Parts: sequence; structure tokens; C-alpha cells
Amino acid sequence: MVTAVPPTGTAGRLPGAAFRPPRVPALRHLGPNWYACVMGTAIVATAGAALPWRIPGLRAVCAAVWALSLVLLAVLLVARSLHWRYHRDQARAHLLDPAAAPFYGCLAMALLSVGGGALAAGRDLLGVRAAVALDAVLFTAGTAVAVTAAVAVPYLMAVHHRIEPGQAGPVWLLPLVAPMVSAAQGPPLAAHLPAGQPRATLLLACLGLFGASLLATLLTLPLVLARLLTAGPLPLALTPTLFLVLGPLGQSTTAAGHLADAAPPGYAVLAVLYGVPVTGFALLWLALASAHVVRARRCGMGFSMTWWSFTFPVGTCVTGAASLTRHTSLAVCAGLTAVLYAVLVAAWGVAAVRTVRGLVSGALLAAPRPAPGAPRPATVRTR
Repeated sequence: MVTAVPPTGTAGRLPGAAFRPPRVPALRHLGPNWYACVMGTAIVATAGAALPWRIPGLRAVCAAVWALSLVLLAVLLVARSLHWRYHRDQARAHLLDPAAAPFYGCLAMALLSVGGGALAAGRDLLGVRAAVALDAVLFTAGTAVAVTAAVAVPYLMAVHHRIEPGQAGPVWLLPLVAPMVSAAQGPPLAAHLPAGQPRATLLLACLGLFGASLLATLLTLPLVLARLLTAGPLPLALTPTLFLVLGPLGQSTTAAGHLADAAPPGYAVLAVLYGVPVTGFALLWLALASAHVVRARRCGMGFSMTWWSFTFPVGTCVTGAASLTRHTSLAVCAGLTAVLYAVLVAAWGVAAVRTVRGLVSGALLAAPRPAPGAPRPATVRTR
């Protein structure tokens, strides 16, 4: 008698046998902070297109960098979907971790920055009509995620997280600045809408998003500064996140400039009156954050994904300075734009090379190892 042996593939599974999907172990520790790669890449293209000079070949380079950000966005959306599908326990743990939950704002900003880059730099590859269509889709999705994150993450922090004194950090700003990115990206898109109700409605919505993000930032930023002054420097790996404070500053200056561009003549002075003081504070914070980073580097700070904090926030300062250049025609503003863009490109290059190296070695997707003897943090309220 010959006994049939079922094959080893899925087609040979016995009837009723439970199917267990692959765990995709390489994606288990892929958190929402990885969207910072998309943001940091897209802002290089957008900021380059906003420079006040026409440099031969620059637009082609910016278009190529934007195309790279689009590919990165697509890859990460698929990877994060697989993460939620096969590692839902880890995904839920990220939401219940006060250190990881704020990074869900990065998803919104990744969608919005790639969408805005489609109009600023990608239209040379796609054509204006396709660029507007892509921007409209990504802007709509990104704004929906931004508003959701701006409400849901603070709610989780208040209800489900256990926040200890001295835990306030710049990452708290991530879900709050996302609506400001919408406010900055909306006016260029509104210019392609029909005049009248559609265009006015979008501009009014952008103004509302501007106010919501600005007031939330003004309430949160003092907590970050107070923690820095009273509890001492941030841990070495988190020190680069000090640059995240530049995000709402540069992005609000950019948004004010774009809203002024869409407003009747005469409103540009409001963008200047707002943008110049805020840019001044941004430069002050840039110097302070840089000093902390130099100290941390001397103390042995190694590479981590927090190094992407050097890219998108600085890029928003570039677009903010470019906006001031348009509205003042001052050479000092143009010079500031050039210097900040050089810093942005250098930071992006370092972060990109080190990230690729970490991916090849597997170090960046490995399970985090807590320090020996360190207590396991409590992340959920017990009352």
C-alpha cells in the first residue's frame, strides 16, 4: 500500500488546518518614526525649489529628490501596513508608549510634504495636472491624519499614558505641528481651485489649521523648555530631537507667507511682521540645540533615527526664510536661506548614508536593548 504524503506548500495543507501568516520579523520594530525619512527627503526638494535663485540643474535635482521621497513614502506605507497586519501587538504597544505615540504625527507630515513637493518640484516630472491631482489626494489624506493625530495623541497621553515629571520633550510637538504643515501646503493648492467658494473655503480652513497648531504649540513649548532647564540635558540619543522645535517655527513662517501670497495685496506685511520675530527665535533655538548636540556628540552620542530631526525642521526654516525673501527682497534673508539650505543638504546626506548603512547591517530594525538594570517604563495608567 502506498500512503500519500501531502506536499509541504500551502496547497497541501490539511482541511481545517489553521493558517498562520508570516510574521515578517524584519518589520516588527518598524515604528512610525520612520516616516521622518520621507519628510526629510521631501523637504530637500521643496526647499530647493523655493530658493530665490535659478541655479542651472537645481530643479532637475530637486525633481529627482522628490521622486525618491515618493518612492520612500510608498514603501513605508506598505511596510507599515504589513506591520499592523502581522505585528498588531507591537503596533498597539507603540500607541500606548508615550515616547512612541507622538510619532504618528510623522505619517501626516510625510503625506503632506510629498504632496506639497509634487507642486513645488514634482510637476517637472508629472506635469501640472497630475501634480495637482496627486497633491490633492495626499493633502486631503494628510490633513485628515494630522487633525486626528493632533486630537488622539494628546488624548492618549492624558488618559492611557503615565507621564512622569520631567518627561516632557520636543517629540510632543510632532502631532501638534502636523496641522501647521497642512496650513502651509494648502494655499499653493488653493491657487489651482476655481475662484470663489472652493478656493476661499480651503484658504479659510488653512487659516483655522494655522491657529489651532500655533496655539497648541505655544501651550506645549514652555513645558519643553522648562524640562530642559530644570531636569538637565536630554538623554544622548534624544538630543537631536531638540531640533524638532524648529518645525512649528519655520513651518508657521512658511504658512504665513503662503497665506499672504493668496490674500489681497497689502497682507504681505502681516507675514513679515510675524515671520521676522519667529525666525529670530528659531535662530536662537538653533544655536541652543546645536550646542546641546555638540555636547552630546562629545559624550559619545551615536547614530539613531533621531538624527532625521536635523532635516525636516531645518527645511521648514529654509522655506520660511525664502518666504521672507519674497516679501522683503532683502539680501540678508536670501543669504540666510542659502546658509540654512546648505545645512539641510549636509544633514540629509549624513542621515541618509547612516540610515542605509544601518539597514544593511540590520542594526536599525533590531529589537531595542534597554540599558542594564534600567527599570521597564510604565506606559499605561492603572487607575
